[in-house]
Amino acid sequence: MTSALKTVFSKINKMPLAEQNAIAALLNEELNWQKSFESSENELQNLAEEAIVEYKKGKTRTLKL
Repeated sequence: MTSALKTVFSKINKMPLAEQNAIAALLNEELNWQKSFESSENELQNLAEEAIVEYKKGKTRTLKL
């Protein structure tokens, strides 16, 4: 564990349990999001390639915001 992470965990350890649990939940969500994103990389690549093909075929339109 890095010294920076040890410092942060030391600070968190001094917080009330409810705040510790909230931070733990946020960290867990971040780790789960990263895992999901990494596992969907091929799918995202395929969607991007499909979008480019549709754009080149003129099957897309500009959104007016």
